[in-house]
Amino acid sequence: MGAAVELEAGGRTVRLSNPDKIYFPERGLTKLDVAQYYLAVGEGITRALRDRPTTLERYPDGVEGESFFQKRVPKYLPDWIPTAHIVFPSGRTADEMRPTEVAAVIWAANLGTLTFHPWPVRGDAVDHPDELRIDLDPQPGTDFNDAVRAAHELRVILDEHGLRGWPKTSGGRGLHVFVPIEPRWDFTHVRRSAIAVGRELERRMEGKVTTAWWKEERGERIFVDYNQTARDRTIASAYSVRPKPHAPVSAPLRWDELDDVSPYDFDLVTMPARYAELGDVHADMDDNAFSLESLLELARKDERDHGLSDLPYPPDYPKMPGEPKRVQPSRAKKDKDKDTEKEKEKKKESD
Repeated sequence: MGAAVELEAGGRTVRLSNPDKIYFPERGLTKLDVAQYYLAVGEGITRALRDRPTTLERYPDGVEGESFFQKRVPKYLPDWIPTAHIVFPSGRTADEMRPTEVAAVIWAANLGTLTFHPWPVRGDAVDHPDELRIDLDPQPGTDFNDAVRAAHELRVILDEHGLRGWPKTSGGRGLHVFVPIEPRWDFTHVRRSAIAVGRELERRMEGKVTTAWWKEERGERIFVDYNQTARDRTIASAYSVRPKPHAPVSAPLRWDELDDVSPYDFDLVTMPARYAELGDVHADMDDNAFSLESLLELARKDERDHGLSDLPYPPDYPKMPGEPKRVQPSRAKKDKDKDTEKEKEKKKESD
């Protein structure tokens, strides 16, 4: 695999073992290529992760090997990498790494980390998100271009509510739009805001966008995955490498280029050149912090005027207050039909 090498990362020396190990066989890209990529976009990836509890998606043997998500930091975490204590929906807790410099990214890359999944919180306020993250997820029969059209309409909605979003590719077929917010609200309120903006987008793009949680109800539409704002749900960070054969990355974008790009434009090889030319096009995100009051008022209006309350949480969540019945519609219908048949049988017997 080759002798270990030492990389300079922001004034620190980080050891990289087995630098020649192939991580992306289709393109012949190695572990060293991944580390050098993260050095090339160092300020950008550090900005995206800074001070955030971060889950590591590790592929120690490359994208064709086994993988796992590491939430709890290993015992051998260097003392110069801080941690954050977070609480899962189950009530269990963990200490996650909290990157504050590019050397922490390279240290994680040495462990086989391809994708970084930061929480939408900072280490000093882990219960109060400072980002509203909107995930536009193409369903079968739709594609990236459909997500782009939804993103443009989403931008209009955000602007009407005094908000600004920063778009990026997911690294797959979808788009993410991040809105920096004041850390005044808990996860429940941020999720409620995501549902409100999703429903408004659904109304304006009827038949093109959906907030339906159950796959059987989504159809060929862009799904606004509101549950990505629930506690312990994370979205791949900007600049993260994604575990696909062609080594794509989650690429920060400007609004004015959405119509002219493809997710395949951005990968481990092409992104460093773009970054060298443009820098971090999301560099000003941290200079902003918006209020959610207008979206929360929209949520209250939905409930008051349209009878629209909460939506289902992910299946591994404990039952949440005000949550509707968490049963797949087709199964609920089958259960109802069975109950109806039982009632008919009982009635026959009593007659």
